[in-house]
Amino acid sequence: MFKTRLLSGIVLVIAALFFIIMGGEVLLVSTLIISYIGMFELYRIFHIEKDLAGITGYLAATVYYANLRFAFFSEPMMLVLGLLILLMAVYVFTYPKYKTEQLLAAFFGVFYVAVMLSYVYQTRETEAGTYVVWLVFLCSWGCDTCAYCVGVLFGKHKMAPVLSPKKSIEGAVGGVIGAALLTALYCFIFRNAMKISGTEIEILTGIGAAGALISMIGDLTASAIKRNYNIKDYGRLIPGHGGILDRFDSVIFTAPVIYFLAVYTIHF
Repeated sequence: MFKTRLLSGIVLVIAALFFIIMGGEVLLVSTLIISYIGMFELYRIFHIEKDLAGITGYLAATVYYANLRFAFFSEPMMLVLGLLILLMAVYVFTYPKYKTEQLLAAFFGVFYVAVMLSYVYQTRETEAGTYVVWLVFLCSWGCDTCAYCVGVLFGKHKMAPVLSPKKSIEGAVGGVIGAALLTALYCFIFRNAMKISGTEIEILTGIGAAGALISMIGDLTASAIKRNYNIKDYGRLIPGHGGILDRFDSVIFTAPVIYFLAVYTIHF
């Protein structure tokens, strides 16, 4: 199991390297495809993954990503309200086919998966995005790895005993500190390429810690949904890891945090 998980992780990292280094439309399309899969996994829980409600969600995600590239809508709320009205139309004109929670899930899935994940692409497209975008993964996957190691060695106090019994407060602290240190090291190494000062490295280190903290909320959010619906994994796409949402649960939350904090604080 460990070997399978390790090999899958290596392939995942190589794929991430390729798509993010390429950037532009390659990253945009690949992120949209990942969003489709993640939405499909989420919608499957509510039995709308191949239904009209789910298709409406996929269509909304497509329009949203197309707007990122071509800027059809200057006002983002147009998409939000348009999706809501369209889903309510599906709800009333097919009544009583859908339960209310199914339509709420269709609406939620667009923003929880597609919109939040899109900030990987949006971060990459900023002026220093070639380097800044990796902070998303340092905060999320770096925190996850450091938290696991510290938790195994020193974990004694349960952080969320009902939701995730294996996670400890010590592991969480180790994850945040580890992610902050990785961010500081990364920014120091690439400080010239990123054109940042020592003070800005300190700011980004703090942002890395904040991103790591938020990444744990993303991880626990995905776990909470799974526990509510008694499923072990969202899918089997990534051997040893599960589905897209099992692997990208923390990235989904970290991406917009890094985008807004780093881009608007350092003005990349």
